[in-house]
Amino acid sequence: MNHRILIIDDDERLCGMLQQYLGNAGYQVECQHTAREGIHALKHKEFDLLVLDLMLPDGDGLDVCREIRAFSQIAILMLTARGDTMDRILGLEMGADDYLPKPFEPRELLARLKAILRRGQPENSELLHFGKLEIDRSSRIVRVDGMTREMTSYQFDLLVALADRPGRVMSREQLLDEVKGEPLEAFDRSIDVHISRIRAAIEDDPKQPTRIVTLRGAGYVFARNQN
Repeated sequence: MNHRILIIDDDERLCGMLQQYLGNAGYQVECQHTAREGIHALKHKEFDLLVLDLMLPDGDGLDVCREIRAFSQIAILMLTARGDTMDRILGLEMGADDYLPKPFEPRELLARLKAILRRGQPENSELLHFGKLEIDRSSRIVRVDGMTREMTSYQFDLLVALADRPGRVMSREQLLDEVKGEPLEAFDRSIDVHISRIRAAIEDDPKQPTRIVTLRGAGYVFARNQN
């Protein structure tokens, strides 16, 4: 499956060049030129990685990064023409995964994107690790801090569907497409009950979940970074 990348940068010439270069490398690329348009795209479409410019016409990239982290754990590569080392530090503290100063060679950007995306993939596809959470596909066992947690087969499949796409919003319809075998309607709230029970099994505090986060009106997000 081709990775989907969103670029938020007001330099339309740069965006066009990157869209063509990364497209030739096998990526699906969408460009938005303002913070508002970029955030709207993130909330309504699925992406694997965000390339975010630090200087936007309608907002500072650091503030945009902070806003995005409030609803998404998508991998973020931050770009800037500013040379202040403090900006780099602040960007990483706000939740960016990497930082690339302008001007840059497209090959370096591609190498960094590949490295970030590799970090988000489990070394063993049969065993998923997210902090204290461990999901074993082969045995269909879930452990938190070494302790086995009970859940139904359907709930296990739902958890795997989310964990396979950390940082990406999954709507009820998408989850239903991924997990077959139970006759749920797309807007049947019983899927919320299943998510609630999964949270009861894996969250430290199910009332304040940090592993499976609800994005109101859009769906659920499995957190990329977990303790």
